[in-house]
Amino acid sequence: MKKALYIMAAFSDRDFDWLMTAGRKKSVLAGSTLIREGEPTDALYIVLEGALSVSLEPGGKEIAKLGSGEVVGEMSFVDSRNPSATVKSAVDSLVWAIPRSQLAAKLSQDRDFASHFYHAIAVFLSDRLRDTMNPQGDREDSPEDMSPQVAKNIELAEARLGWLLSRLKQTF
Repeated sequence: MKKALYIMAAFSDRDFDWLMTAGRKKSVLAGSTLIREGEPTDALYIVLEGALSVSLEPGGKEIAKLGSGEVVGEMSFVDSRNPSATVKSAVDSLVWAIPRSQLAAKLSQDRDFASHFYHAIAVFLSDRLRDTMNPQGDREDSPEDMSPQVAKNIELAEARLGWLLSRLKQTF
């Protein structure tokens, strides 16, 4: 499942509007590093188009491949620690970058937004952990297998993500 759906499902229309105005498109050329292990990152990213490779140092062993609709940089944002992996663009890609400083300010000033955001991140990270614990990848992404809060809003989340992707690709 596209992990950005967890965020889109938790957000209100007002939250989504803020996300649209606060973020910006960023092109990432194939082979470019978006996030470097051990170094501070300045944004939270949603992959709009392309593919990113997540790897660990030393050696650069790939541990994950991320595509359209995935979220990147959330762990470092939540725990205020430097990234634990390097993220590079496998092909020319496009991401939606939400600046860390703006997101942190919004979270400290808007309790409703903060509640929605942190709930979405908690569900998102829980799902990622379940995926990690099930290396066969045989978990279904059906509404019965996801958080009830996400399942309830999944159609709205899919529409929001689709709208975001199509709107931003038009000007790529």
